[in-house]
Amino acid sequence: MVIPIGDDNPTRRVPWVNWLLVAANVVVFVFFEPWAAGDCAQQAFFLRYAAIPAELGQGAPLDATQVDTTTPDPCRLEPVPDKPVYVAILTAMFLHAGWVHLIGNMLYLWIFGNNVEDRYGHLRYLGFYLLSGALATVVFVVPNLASTTTLVGASGAIAGVLGSYLVLFPGARVTVLVPFLFFLPLGLPAALVLGLWFVLQLGEVRVAQLAGGGVAYLAHVAGFVAGMVLTIAAGVRRPPRRRTPSVRY
Repeated sequence: MVIPIGDDNPTRRVPWVNWLLVAANVVVFVFFEPWAAGDCAQQAFFLRYAAIPAELGQGAPLDATQVDTTTPDPCRLEPVPDKPVYVAILTAMFLHAGWVHLIGNMLYLWIFGNNVEDRYGHLRYLGFYLLSGALATVVFVVPNLASTTTLVGASGAIAGVLGSYLVLFPGARVTVLVPFLFFLPLGLPAALVLGLWFVLQLGEVRVAQLAGGGVAYLAHVAGFVAGMVLTIAAGVRRPPRRRTPSVRY
């Protein structure tokens, strides 16, 4: 419903970890994913490096009877018997299904991640980001243990960043574009922008359960909640309010 394009929320330190995360996602997609080689090549790549609920549930790679060879095209996909299935929870966070998926995720990470890193510190922020993504994946996997669909994207980790931002900067002004108002830019409180985003994800979880779909909305919800809880549990505090300097006459 709205597209964030920036925020009025200066930082005290250079967010080099956030920049590296954005760069890593872009580099992996552009130079390592075979997105230009067709659907079958990319599906084979995901089979090796993406998280798959059934693999995580059984603690072993898919065998020949579990690999789905019917979609897309059909493809001749081969099992990956030497795949480290739990490491795939990490590698899946740096894979994306297409340019729109990548750009949308990186836009949110670029806008909101720098301020969260500013409050956490560099190394703690990296740990927080990866842990949020891992928890989002686990919560999605638990009710989908029979699924052999590949799970890719930084969305769960970025949702954790959004949840943390909401806890730390609820009153920060976020500039958004509103499509149904001809992309008119508006400055809105972070609590409204991120709260609306979370409510929409909750609604889509139910829709996905009824109609299926290719977006792991449950991972978004889980990551967001994880980000809030981890931030509160870690004792990361909100920055002091900026005071307007008094004027004497």
